[in-house]
Parts: sequence; structure tokens; C-alpha cells
Amino acid sequence: MNFHVPSSPTKSAPTPARWAVWAAHLTTLVVLPSGLWRIAMVLGFPAGYTAAGFVPYETLGSKAWMLTLSVLCELVAFLTIGLVRPWGEVIPRWIPLVGGRRVRPMAVVVPAALGAVVLTALWANVPWWWTYPHPDMTSTGHLLVGVLYQPLVLWGPLTAAVTISYYRRHRAAQRRASTA
Repeated sequence: MNFHVPSSPTKSAPTPARWAVWAAHLTTLVVLPSGLWRIAMVLGFPAGYTAAGFVPYETLGSKAWMLTLSVLCELVAFLTIGLVRPWGEVIPRWIPLVGGRRVRPMAVVVPAALGAVVLTALWANVPWWWTYPHPDMTSTGHLLVGVLYQPLVLWGPLTAAVTISYYRRHRAAQRRASTA
């Protein structure tokens, strides 16, 4: 039994705007600095912590968590690119059982919009990093970590903007299809 539909992307959906493509790719870059900082800690660099402050991060569990978090954040950010690429409209054929099927736009829009809201709320306090005490960090480390985490403030709004663009493109395509 063939579960696949034609693998070509929705022809009626307009091409994403150039700004949306840039914004989608930018999401992977805003996550990168904090992820690289955590990976440096996994590799044993104190990355701004005092000797005593770094001790809790030297355990295998902490290292596994930091590495997992870094990779997971980058993968989630990478999903935003699907909002401007064909694989956000048709599931790639190499995915078992569902490959080649068209993606329902709302099945993309709803989780992406919820993710944008969560990311915006999660990172909203980062601009005030320097107002919080961090006694387990050196003053240089405190500055460095604050700078490396600042781009995360953009993650939610960028995801929201690209999600709105995706929704509008597919809504327009559905309207054209229903009037044809």
C-alpha cells in the first residue's frame, strides 16, 4: 500500500520573502554563542566561572545536560528553517511512513507560534543579566556570559515573524485554491 502523495512542494504557495529566509537562518545563529559557551564548559574550560563555581559543572550529569541542551536548542532553532523551505510543506521522502506527504499548514503554525511565545517568555529577562548577582563567576566571565546570551532574546520574535510569514503565504494559497 502506497502512503505517499506527490513529493513536490505546494505549487500555489508563494515563495517566502527574502527577509523571512534571512530571519529563519538567523535563528540558528542567535542560539550558537550560548551553545558554544556550554560546549566549552563540557570540554573542561571554566568559561567565566571561578574554580569553586565551576565544580558543579564538572560532573558527568552536568556535562551531559549542557551538551544535550546545546544540541537540542540548535535543532529546535533549525526547525524554523522549515518554515521557508520545501520540507516545511512536504515531509521529506526519507522519513519512514510519512515521507512525501503534504504538511497541513496549521500543523506547522500552531506549534511554531506556541514555541515563539515560550521562547520569548523564556529569554525575556536576559537583557537584565548584569543586574543579577553571580558570585560564582569572575567579573570577566559575568560580562562574557551576558554578551553570549543576549542574542537569545531574538529567538522567539524571529520565530514568530517567520511563522506569521509562513501562515500568510499558505493562507493566500488556500484562498486562491478555493476560488479556482
